[in-house]
Formats: sequence, C-alpha cells, structure tokens
Amino acid sequence: MNNNQKLSRLLEPNMKLYFLCLLVFVAAAALVNPLLALAEAAATAALYYYFSRGSKKRRAQVVQYIDSVTGSVDTASKSTLINSPLPIMVFRPDTGEVIWSNEDFQQLAGVRDHLFEMKVEDAAPDFPVQWLLEGKQECPDRVEMNSRRFRVYGSLVRAKSRSGEQNLVATTYWVDTTEADATRAAYMASRPVLAILMLDSYEDLMKAIPDTQRSAVLAQIDEKLNRWAQSGCGLLLKTERDRYLYMFEEQYYEHFVEEKFSVLDAIRDIKVGEGGHPTLSIGIGKDAGSIPELYKSANLSLEMALSRGGDQAVVRNKVDFAFYGGRAKATEKRTKVKSRVMANALSELMADAEEIYVMGHSFADMDAVGAAAGICCAARKLGRRCRIVIDLERNAAKDLLEKLRSLPEYDSVFLAPSDAFLKMRPGALLVVVDTNRPEMVESPQVLDACNRVAVIDHHRRAASYIENAAFSFHEPYASSASELVTELLQYMVAPADLLREEAEALLAGIVLDTKHFSLRTGGRTFEAAAFLRRSGADTESVQRLFQNDLSHMVSRYDIIRQAELYRGSIAIAAVTEDGIDRVTAAQAADELLTLKGVKASFVLYRSGSDVQMSARSLGEINVQVILEALGGGGNSTTAGGRVENGDVADVRAQLTESINAYFET
Repeated sequence: MNNNQKLSRLLEPNMKLYFLCLLVFVAAAALVNPLLALAEAAATAALYYYFSRGSKKRRAQVVQYIDSVTGSVDTASKSTLINSPLPIMVFRPDTGEVIWSNEDFQQLAGVRDHLFEMKVEDAAPDFPVQWLLEGKQECPDRVEMNSRRFRVYGSLVRAKSRSGEQNLVATTYWVDTTEADATRAAYMASRPVLAILMLDSYEDLMKAIPDTQRSAVLAQIDEKLNRWAQSGCGLLLKTERDRYLYMFEEQYYEHFVEEKFSVLDAIRDIKVGEGGHPTLSIGIGKDAGSIPELYKSANLSLEMALSRGGDQAVVRNKVDFAFYGGRAKATEKRTKVKSRVMANALSELMADAEEIYVMGHSFADMDAVGAAAGICCAARKLGRRCRIVIDLERNAAKDLLEKLRSLPEYDSVFLAPSDAFLKMRPGALLVVVDTNRPEMVESPQVLDACNRVAVIDHHRRAASYIENAAFSFHEPYASSASELVTELLQYMVAPADLLREEAEALLAGIVLDTKHFSLRTGGRTFEAAAFLRRSGADTESVQRLFQNDLSHMVSRYDIIRQAELYRGSIAIAAVTEDGIDRVTAAQAADELLTLKGVKASFVLYRSGSDVQMSARSLGEINVQVILEALGGGGNSTTAGGRVENGDVADVRAQLTESINAYFET
C-alpha cells in the first residue's frame, strides 16, 4: 500500500461497524416480521451502495490532490537544488561517493566537469562526514577550501536504489563565512582588557628606602612598568602614588600569560634597603560587556590578589579567576587599627541579629572549633544566643569538643547541620570561620539559607569564595582563624569574660596551625597567645589535647616509611592502603618536615572512593599554589585537597606535574 492510499484511508470514516449493526437489526426483525426485515435489508443495501460509491470518489479526489502537491514539491525541490545560490554537494556518507553537485560547488572544488565517480576526500580533503552519521545537522567545525572558510549544514535520508537496496544519501549546503570570521576575529582581538597595578605595602616600602634613594627607586619601578606595558601596546597611567591603570587589547593577553606576567619578577628584583624588595599585585578584568564592568572585574581581581598575599596577578573573566605568581612568602601587613574597626563592625552586626550561628569547614579541626568558641564568648557578652553548627561524629577535635560540651554555658550549643537548617529563622547571622570557600563549609545548605553572613578566615582566597558577605575579616598573613578571633575579642570582651576552656580552645587552634609556634608566627601571634594566657589558658592542658595513642603513632610512622623524595627536597607519601584518617595523615606530613633537607611534604591517601591530600611546607615552597592546580587550597605552609573518584597513583602523577610546573614558572 502506497503513502497516498494510507492517507486516503485515514481521511475516510470507518462505517463497517454501523453496517454490521444494521444487519443485526435485519436478522432480529426477520424473526418477528419477515416483510419488515426485507424492507430493512433493502434500505441497508441502498445505503451501502451509496456510501461505497461516494467513498471511492472521495478517495480518488484525495489521491489526485496529493499527487499534484507532491509533484509541485518535487519540482520546487529540484529547482532549489539546481538554482541554489549556495554550493551544494550530495554524496553517500558510508562510501564517500559523490552523487551530484551544483556549479558553485564545482567551482569551489576547482573541478570544471562533473564530480561523478569522485570521492568526498578528493573534492573536499578536510571535510569530515562523521557528524552526519551522528544525526547532527551542522558541522561542528569550520571547513577550509581554497583559502575560504565555510559553515556546512546537511541532512541525511535513506533512498531506495533501482536494485531495491536502501542507501544513505547526504545533502550538504556550504555557507561562506570567511569575511564574517575575519571580522569576528578582529573584534575579539581588539576587545579592551583593563588591569589595575598596585605596589604592595607602599608605606612600609617608603620607610625601608633612605630619603636620598626614594626618587631613584620609584623611577626604577616606573621604568620597569613602562617597559613591560610597551610590549602590550597599551596605555599605562599612574592614578595614585601606588596605583597604575593599564588598558590593552586582548590580542596581547596571551603574550602576558605565556611570560607569566614577568613584571612581577622584574619589580621583585629591585633591591630596597637591607635585603628588601618591592612587590606588585595586578588585578585584570576581561570578557566584560562594558568599560565599567571591566573596571569592576579588575578591582575584584586586585582584591583577590591582595587577599592571597599579593605579589601576583589575578585575572577575572566571565566564568572564574586565573592566578599567576604568588610564590613569594607573605609578610605580616596587619594593623591594630583594622582589628579594632572590624571588632566594632562585628559587634554591631551581632547585636542586631536575632540569633547567631557559627560554622567552620567540614571535618572541623581545633582551629575551627576554637574560633567558634571565641565567637560564642562574644555573643554571650552581647546577650545573644549562639549555636555552633558541627558534625560531632566527623571532626578532628573530639577531645576539645568534649571539654566544651561539659560546660553549662555550652548546653545545647552544638547543633548538627540538619537541625540547624530546620531551626534557622529569618534575621539570623551566620559566622563562618577558618574557611572562605562555600563548598568547604560544614553545611552548604545552612550557608545558602542565611542571608547575613560574616567571614573570618586566614586562608588564601581561592577562585570560589563566599560572596556578598556582610562582614569579612580575611587576613592571609595571620597564623590561624583563632588568632584573628582572639584579636577581635581583645576589643569586644574583657579577659575575665573568656572562660578558661574557651581560652584554651583558642590557644589550641593557634598551636595547631603554627606547629607549636614554629611556622607562620608574627608578633601579633604571640600577642594573641599572651592575651589568652592572661584569660586563664593552661598550656599544659592545651598540650594534652595533642596527645595521641599508640595505634595512631604506629599508623603515622607507617605513612612516613612509604615516603619518597622528589626533586631532592620534597617528600611524597602515597598510601594505597585504606584506614588512614585525616588527623594521622596531617601529623605524618608535619613529621616529614623534621627530616633533614625536606622543605615540603605531601601525603596522599584513600578516603572511600576519593583521594585526600595533606601538604606542609617550611615556607620556601608554596604548597597552596601547588595543590590549587588539583582543586585544593589553604595557605603557603599548610594546604589540603580532595580528588573525587580518584586513584592514588594517578593523583600522585598529577601532583608531580603540578610541582614541576611550580618550579618551571
């Protein structure tokens, strides 16, 4: 049955059921009244004859109409193929045999006669056909022929040959995009890119330079900046004594990326005073729709660079951030004035909140718990109820938590993340401590549910961070979050208001992140410790919090036994056995630093289907930059990360690649 007959059958009503019912009535009438049955039978026959004749006539009319329409369509299709202004090629994608092409395609292919019996690869050598077999209607890439670029569209149909076989036939239409692509490339290359350059710690820099040498040093800085800016054919303007505005075209951006923003090293090579060196921070905005948006992105990038310690370039595009440099060791640049201002701002924010929640990072350690306890003390001083959101089963501070939970002031203070999510009401304030990344907090759901967030953290800011925080005390130069909270408490409470257990929790957090005051310590670190000591913290009690049992010590030395030296000064322990906990791995990384000649250590271990990473450094090697390439984070001396659904051997290979890239830049 052909298609026309099928269509006509669909258009005519099905009357067989009705005539069957009439015959049933005739049979029933024959039993009662034969004359009536005869009359009904005659009427039924007449109706059937009339219906059959009308149906045949209607079917013939439908078929005639369809034939006329199909013929018109076929004629129009043939005319379109022959007279199309676009080059057209028809071929068999399975065999590559060209069936037909119009004159425009023949000219394009450089063939005077027909293309019959030619192959597609002969007519168009760089033309792929796989996309047609995959059911796509547009070639994913541009096709180049005779120095022209084309966007190719196509369709695939099944055609029956004379022998009755079904063959695939592809029809392709070639649209010339050479001029359009050239215009687009020129536009993309000429888009503006805006950069803000800032000398780090300008006041401290000027103090380090003798009066007689200041002009010479500043002239040397300007000369190096101008020389670097000339390589990008851009415009460099000095807007303030320590700030520069630089605008260039995007075609020069890749040049700066390839050279890893060499101006950072050029400025750092300038010698100031006794062993001092100036450093530069660069914030770059690109891929924005307007100049104000570019400036906003550049400012945001500069803020990101400064929050990560300065001496680096940060680029903000439509999607995320890119980081370059940042290997220099950060120096302390905080002031007590800022701490006092931030303490007043936090006090006002907490006093205005109906309820306060504190949350650290997942698998909270003693630094996160200590900082949270300090916030609870400040809330208690202001007469506000404070809750700590923490998983009491999965954490690295069980002994410290047990000590705090035994206090009457901490009755019902600790909440599971699910309970906090249900109890949180509008107007609540959430204080996030010891992390600035939304995916690293104890409960991302609680973070999303709260519209007022305060952040207190000492880790270098990553590409993802908590945005639009109502309060942000972010100091990557501090040793720990507990140190930052202690500084705030000095302006918010008296030493007598701080419970002894809270002071010990804060001190334990500082001791943990400074490795017993041996790393990342500054004058402010010891001032914070002295304040806690005056508040009643017992150093012997703090030391007992760091004691381990024999099984943990054996596990730690099993990890150390598997360590290998890489590049002569980096210890890498890749543990394939299961059962390694996070605390033991971190302690093993710390222990590896005690080995002679080791400047940095990395411990890789399995945790379920994931691979966890713990990294430590003495300060010469920035482990945060190395692990950032693997999705991790932290600061220059302490970092960590996780690779989901990873293999320890594969992650170790990725780690060595990141280490090599770190030393090669």
